Amino acid sequence: MLTLNQHGPLRGELTVPGDKSISHRAVMFGSLAKGTTKVRDILDSADVGATLDCFGRLGVSIERTWEKPQDVIIHGAGMRGLYPSAGRVVLYTQNSGTTTRILSGILAPQPFTSFLTGDESVNRRPMKRVIDPLTKMGASIVSMNQDGCAPLRIDGRALHGIDWKSAVASAQVKSAVLCAGLYADAATSFTEPALSRDHTERMLRAFGADVKNDGLTASVRPANELYSPSEIKVPGDISSAAYFIAAALLVPGSDIVLHNVGINPTRDGIIRAARAMGGNIEILNETDTAEPYADLHITASSLHGTVIEKDMIPTLIDELPVIAVMACAASSETVIRDAAELKVKESDRIAAMTENLRAMGADITPAEDGFIIRGGKALHGCAVKSFKDHRIAMSMAVASLLADGETTLVDENCVAISYPSFFDDLSRLQV
Repeated sequence: MLTLNQHGPLRGELTVPGDKSISHRAVMFGSLAKGTTKVRDILDSADVGATLDCFGRLGVSIERTWEKPQDVIIHGAGMRGLYPSAGRVVLYTQNSGTTTRILSGILAPQPFTSFLTGDESVNRRPMKRVIDPLTKMGASIVSMNQDGCAPLRIDGRALHGIDWKSAVASAQVKSAVLCAGLYADAATSFTEPALSRDHTERMLRAFGADVKNDGLTASVRPANELYSPSEIKVPGDISSAAYFIAAALLVPGSDIVLHNVGINPTRDGIIRAARAMGGNIEILNETDTAEPYADLHITASSLHGTVIEKDMIPTLIDELPVIAVMACAASSETVIRDAAELKVKESDRIAAMTENLRAMGADITPAEDGFIIRGGKALHGCAVKSFKDHRIAMSMAVASLLADGETTLVDENCVAISYPSFFDDLSRLQV
């Protein structure tokens, strides 16, 4: 249990840890490529650790550099070089839904049997959205508890290309299908109802894959091999930056700079939403690479309500809990809709944020696909819960900065899933 208190302005500069989504993919594709890949500024977290461990168990040699622990060297096994130690392999993905879903697409065409399982949270998350398209490609994937969730048994099979229309906009599902498509006998396409993050397409192209984007459709042609680009730089995670963006906007007198934050246009919804609410965010020193990044200058602002919906949702789905905190301090009503995906994250984030923010005095009404938050109500400190969800924990830490009195946060250590040094970094900016 952690005790938090209202605090004065945030001042100073910070570099947030590497992007979690990009870190996962760098490990995966570096492992599948021919050659050696140096990944710079990888996220050192439990989720990325799960991906590193899984590929280590699949025979890939991965080492930390002695001069900089955030850099790793991956000696790629090649697309057909993965192997289990004894005929079949059990892979534990911990709390990482990204690892579980994308790895399913990579394992489906391998010539061995795999078992994928995670912690209690991961084993509740829906996997049928991955199982269905992979099965259509010819994969053999069985939900061992027959509930459409992990644990999964995957018996490697030859795959064929498909044109899949997904009911959900999900980068994880899209990535699983595209990865399987690398091994298929013909081209594979994936069409989604809204554009999800495109890190997989960008990075696969860097590894030499024939991947194309056309509106809401991503397609890939079969590949004999992937080839390492030698080095990948992981920008700072905008999902981690979001908590400091929100805190600096909300706490009077704040003025901070966040360095090297990824601003991929399929991920930058937090910036657009904050600006729509009246937030002062300046983008500086933008670098135009395969994964663009920049410095962000944020100063305290008077916020007003907005509507967040439709195509905006996939660009900020992980940031919606902290946006709900921002909405509590806004001068009018904020509506968040079309975000039913919040219910099947590490926790039911609609229920979790509603319970916590109501306990603090917020005027929040949950919906099946989001919230209605009537801003302007004073928040007060109380006991709140993380629900063992890193994004809920960090969002409530931001809420505590606005609350009169003492806030106690239960199970705060779950921040290690994505941002182990979060509370230390927050303290560094508090003057």
